[in-house]
Amino acid sequence: MLNFDALNLKEELLKAIQDMGFTEATPIQEQAIPIALTGKDVIGQAQTGTGKTAAFAIPFLQMIDREPAVQVLILTPTRELCMQVEKEIKKLNKYLKLKSVAVYGGQDITRQIKELKARPQIIVATPGRLMDHMNRKTIRLEHLKMVVLDEADEMLNMGFLEDIETILSACPEQRQTMMFSATMRDEIKAIANKFMQDPQLVKVKAQELTVPAIEQQYFEVPEQEKFKLLCRLLDIHNPELAMVFGRTKRRVDEVTEALQKLGYQAEGLHGDLTQRHRDMVMNKFRNGQIRILVATDVAARGLDITGVTHVFNFDLPQEIDSYVHRIGRTGRAGKEGLALTFVEPRELAHLKLIEKTIQRKLVKTKLPSAQDSRQKKQDVLYGKVASAVKAGNVLNYQELANDLIQEYDAVDVLAAILELMAGDGDHETEVAEVHLTAERPIFVKRANDRKGSRGRGGYGKGNYHGDNRSRSGKDGRYQKDANKKKNYGNKDYSNKAGKNRTYTRDGKKSYKNNKKSAE
Repeated sequence: MLNFDALNLKEELLKAIQDMGFTEATPIQEQAIPIALTGKDVIGQAQTGTGKTAAFAIPFLQMIDREPAVQVLILTPTRELCMQVEKEIKKLNKYLKLKSVAVYGGQDITRQIKELKARPQIIVATPGRLMDHMNRKTIRLEHLKMVVLDEADEMLNMGFLEDIETILSACPEQRQTMMFSATMRDEIKAIANKFMQDPQLVKVKAQELTVPAIEQQYFEVPEQEKFKLLCRLLDIHNPELAMVFGRTKRRVDEVTEALQKLGYQAEGLHGDLTQRHRDMVMNKFRNGQIRILVATDVAARGLDITGVTHVFNFDLPQEIDSYVHRIGRTGRAGKEGLALTFVEPRELAHLKLIEKTIQRKLVKTKLPSAQDSRQKKQDVLYGKVASAVKAGNVLNYQELANDLIQEYDAVDVLAAILELMAGDGDHETEVAEVHLTAERPIFVKRANDRKGSRGRGGYGKGNYHGDNRSRSGKDGRYQKDANKKKNYGNKDYSNKAGKNRTYTRDGKKSYKNNKKSAE
């Protein structure tokens, strides 16, 4: 393993690294940092949680100076990741005292302009808001020394390709470029060929992407039984902090609302929420005011959360790296975590692909019954009452207890008290009344579907069904990867809702309404 002391770093930078408790580099840092320090372009294939922020931040903090001009630009797909990356840079920059600014949508642009007038050396930004500032001339890139594309594949998934190309075209040709992506799609390679100079590829092996401390189980369950299963598992495991991942914004809203009606402390998080609302939800979750966070993949990108004990994959993700990212929310700081995945029978083939990629088998687990849920609740109540009796915390209620026992049967009195403590019973009746909108898996293999035929449920290969793109063939809203080589001949396709999408011959299309919701 590479020791940071061996890199001949600035004393101030090395001291900050030591303050953060880092002594040895992670695999991606060990490979990327020495190359980046030579000034060469780098492509890093790495998942969130592998230490990639330090892998690109340490080199540029070593190389830039205090000249009051933008010398480093980091592009991120979401506002949460933007804030998280800038926060990490501040820790590494503790003694160097360089200026950094996070620039993202949803925040007052006047405030950002004021911060930019202080002439920061480092800018972390989402593409849309950065272009707003470029058009206003409040950010100038002529003195740029390094550009970093963080989670490049996610930016492409969200429709930022044209923005990225516009931004990179505006950067000086003589610069260093680093790009990090969980996957090496053709579009990633195309960006590298066009905007990078002889890039060096470094990658983290698949088996290094998952965390051994995370126990991974799956339940084979029909779509209509998922919510019932979720409630039973929440009652059985009684998690301290849990994250529930849904495939779309609509799914997140429906699951959150249903959980709240049943008395669970839950809130939802997705790209349509305002920044103020997102911050409020995250503060509640971090402070323990809510115990369950229901989120989409994009909204959860870059979240710095500790103490998550359980992750529930309510919907199996399409992208394998999204699965790794999800379960990585738990099992942090050496603690154990539990990831529970709901798999429909028709999704089993995709589950096998996930297992093959991460080189680990998920344990198939028997579906819990209503009795299992009730028994667990009873065990918890028994433990609470027994602990209170042993601790002697009953003096204030002894007189009331005597009065009740004299008037009623002692067993009936205790049973009534336990019923009140348990709340509204086991929820089975209420859960049966919950009907979520069915969502058809978009990665199901169909007959003659070699390149993604148009089945009734949408496209097979190349179809995204995530936080910012939630369209299926069934309701007439067609979805296609913006960069697949498909000739639509400049025709205009309209859906039943009257929303138009214009497809051009080079396969690109506009997502103006969707891109800003992620920023």
